[in-house]
Amino acid sequence: MSTALEPVQVGRPPGRAASRYAAILTILLMLISGLFFAPAPAQAATLGVGYGNEDLWLGSFSSHGRQAYCMDLDALPPYGSTQHPELKTTLDSLSETELARLNYVMGRWGESSDPNITAAVQMYVWDVADHGNYAGRGGDAHFLTRVPASVQGTVVANLNAMRDAAAANAVANPSVSMSISMSDQYHGQLTITANPASATGTVTLAGATFTDGSTSATLGAGTHEIVGTPPEGAPDYQITASIKAPAVGYGAGVDLFYTPGEQRILGTASFEPLSAQASSPVIALDFQPVIETVVDAKFVQAGDTFADKLAVSVTKHSWIKVDGTPVPVLSEGTLYGPFDAQPAEANAPPEGAPVLGTESLTLTHPGSYVSPGTLTAPESGFYTWVWKIDTTKQGANAKYLTDSFTDKFGRVAETSITPFQPEAVSKANGRLVQPGDRVTDTITVSSTNGAWLKHNDEPIPVVFEGTAYQVPGTLPPVQGAEVPADAVPIGTVSVTATGPGVYESPEVVLPDAGFVTWVWQVKQASQPEWVRPYIAADWQDEYGINIESHSVRWPLTITSEVREYNVHQGGRAFDRITVTGFPDNHPDFAGDGYWVPDEQEIEHTVYGPFQTDAELTDDLDLSDAPVLTRITTPAKNGVYDIGYTDEDRIQPTEAGFYVIVTRFAGDDRVQPFTSSPADIWERFYVPGDEQPVSVVTQATPVAGVGEEFDDAALVQGSKIPDGAYLVFRAYGPHDPDAEPVCEVPFFTSKKIAVTQAGIYRSGKTSVDRAGHVYWVETLYDATGKVIAEGKCGAPGETTVVTETPPEVPPVPEQPELPEKPSELATTGGGFPWLIAAGGLVALLAAVVTLWFGRRLALHRERGGDSGEEDAGIEELMNQ
Repeated sequence: MSTALEPVQVGRPPGRAASRYAAILTILLMLISGLFFAPAPAQAATLGVGYGNEDLWLGSFSSHGRQAYCMDLDALPPYGSTQHPELKTTLDSLSETELARLNYVMGRWGESSDPNITAAVQMYVWDVADHGNYAGRGGDAHFLTRVPASVQGTVVANLNAMRDAAAANAVANPSVSMSISMSDQYHGQLTITANPASATGTVTLAGATFTDGSTSATLGAGTHEIVGTPPEGAPDYQITASIKAPAVGYGAGVDLFYTPGEQRILGTASFEPLSAQASSPVIALDFQPVIETVVDAKFVQAGDTFADKLAVSVTKHSWIKVDGTPVPVLSEGTLYGPFDAQPAEANAPPEGAPVLGTESLTLTHPGSYVSPGTLTAPESGFYTWVWKIDTTKQGANAKYLTDSFTDKFGRVAETSITPFQPEAVSKANGRLVQPGDRVTDTITVSSTNGAWLKHNDEPIPVVFEGTAYQVPGTLPPVQGAEVPADAVPIGTVSVTATGPGVYESPEVVLPDAGFVTWVWQVKQASQPEWVRPYIAADWQDEYGINIESHSVRWPLTITSEVREYNVHQGGRAFDRITVTGFPDNHPDFAGDGYWVPDEQEIEHTVYGPFQTDAELTDDLDLSDAPVLTRITTPAKNGVYDIGYTDEDRIQPTEAGFYVIVTRFAGDDRVQPFTSSPADIWERFYVPGDEQPVSVVTQATPVAGVGEEFDDAALVQGSKIPDGAYLVFRAYGPHDPDAEPVCEVPFFTSKKIAVTQAGIYRSGKTSVDRAGHVYWVETLYDATGKVIAEGKCGAPGETTVVTETPPEVPPVPEQPELPEKPSELATTGGGFPWLIAAGGLVALLAAVVTLWFGRRLALHRERGGDSGEEDAGIEELMNQ
């Protein structure tokens, strides 16, 4: 809206009755005011600025602090008591235009201190206000003579300029008006219209500013940009503008200075300033709340609640209050997840994105909020918040919101991570193994509480640590949550899992017999520092899980020696078997459903007869070999003598060579064992008509550096030459990879007399370094001629010397030999009685000699071969 204010106008004269009452009221007011106020004193006008003197003056008069100009050419100068000026909008017969032009010229130049200007003003006033007299006296040319000739041109120029300006700019009815229009809620235009167009004034704004931020400015006609500044929290507002423009020189009127009986003088009219006001329509407001969030905790364990911290601000206006109460705004947060990796930031969630749940929060002010915390982490994953404000859900308050708001999806600051729990299920590779074996474990890893999380689109690597424990005792482990204090770790390996899958561990050496079980674990402290927060907790599987265990089977050592080498047809053979290596509680283990029960027996099979001893080799196929008998003994450590009872009778019926082969089938705790058919200690012979002389040897197979070892030779044949003797020679140690060489022996035995078929030993020796030692035995006749000789590097004639002495199980205490059966061995038929009797005597002598030699050798072994050769026969017999 706009308002135009006109200069004050003089109304028409009042009626007679009204005049009478007004006169009475005026007199009363004058009497009353005279009691309190002193009347304004009259002042004599004095010469102001101009040319001349009191007798002849061209210029302004000074009266009441102002400059005024003569109106009446023929009147006396106003040197009397000049009254206070009075505004006149009608004067004599002057028209509005003439009054307006007089006012304009005096308003613009009347207060000048330049006589060239004030002289021109006086000439303009006479020309308009008393034109007849002015023209009658000669006009401009006449009055110009009152100024010095040197400035007359200046005065004339000033006068002409005043006439032109007054004609162009003087207005009888000056005015100013304004209007306000808005482009939006905050930006608008203030339009000012003025008459004259050159009028300017001070404009003051309320509820807005100009573009420079000020609320007031001196402006003229035109359009000016404004910016609304509504009060904080206002639901609406209005912009107002006001202008005050000075009215000096505008309007049809003058101030008249009256001096009774003398000339009237005129000054510019004292009109009130021009003013106007304008108001915009009431502008309804809205505001735009926005939400930024950051999760309260970056990592949230499964089962814990999620919390989001909201920072609410307003990007348009301020939070509106209605009747002093903030407008409530309903916001809704949606928690998307789980994802196995940080989702990419986007304006909206991808289609089909999983949603854990939503929460609502009512906002009433800018500032900080915390989500209600009603959503719980169900499993591992990345969970990201998206908050929104939907205008359609605000009810009647929707009008106060500029628009809906939706947060971005997948912002890192708005994402919480629920760590994953990596675990493993393992299976030992090698259920049944041996001491010294290298074993591995296969682990199948996964996350047990949800997805295996990713970082930079790659699965997070997790270090699994597996420890192989030697189980105390000899029985399988008992499954449990804790590792027993006496379980001995024998090796720890690690596997870095780069996601779910199957992995094989590095090797671990199993040094000792018994059970070994794996225990796997994930420790946060063992992970790279950046990985640790992604792991939910430390994890360890149970101890003693059967499929995670190895049975490092006990190796058996079974040694045996037949008591007689030559056995006549129908006679009996006897064997002493020493068993070591079984766990002490074997064969008592009855199995547990996974590990099978212990085998109860060891089987001893007597194979024969064979035509020659050359058939008795390591690779002899026993599947179709002739069998004399089978005997069993308990599968436990001890010394067993067989052949002495009817149940275990060993009684050959045919001539030839026989060998006893001991076999243990093996079970889940003990390795299988089969003795070699080439073992010379397990042979016996039933002589026939004729047997050539031969020698079979068997050296100590393995010994340690510095440990004693020897060689044994089995001499066979129906007739041993008188004076025959054996010499053993040892060569080496040599490189195992080199060809055997037997040139210069480091050991040569004494000449060992051979009087009959039987086993003869070389005597002990040792070496100070590892390698292969090759034995060569030579049987000579009494003249030194070689009857039989071994071959360098023969398998049974090689002792492997190692850096570390091999472990030898403890030998059970040797019991006394049992008594032989009272029955005599039946001799073979077809011999004369004397020959038979002599043969029987010779055989008995040979048996006694062989048995006595064997006892003596064993005695020497136990005595460390210390030279105690004077032990009595009675002592040897009792061993």
